[in-house]
Amino acid sequence: MNFKIDENLPVEFVEILKSSGYEAKTVFEQGLNGEVDSAVINKCLEENFILLTLDLDFADIKHYPPYKYPGIIVIRPKYQDKLHLLDILKSVIPNLKREKIKGRLWIVEENKIRIRDN
Repeated sequence: MNFKIDENLPVEFVEILKSSGYEAKTVFEQGLNGEVDSAVINKCLEENFILLTLDLDFADIKHYPPYKYPGIIVIRPKYQDKLHLLDILKSVIPNLKREKIKGRLWIVEENKIRIRDN
């Protein structure tokens, strides 16, 4: 699986995902920082990358129907400090092997993951 890390998440997400056997790139690496949401998600679609973000706009299934994309993971933390976000990602990694992501929207909170198919 390939992951695109949005600009609102720590760049350390890349190393955590890579150390777990996944490919990961930041939007900065591709010059997508500051781009509109549609440009970011279209690049994910073009490259078959799952988007990891804090941006709640991507949780709007009317604008971003999950079935159209390789996967969208929106993190909804109570706190957005770096260490807390890194801990949330680490808690999600075991689920990546168990649950399908393609064509789905994952809403990740500290203690649960909600999954939408459409």
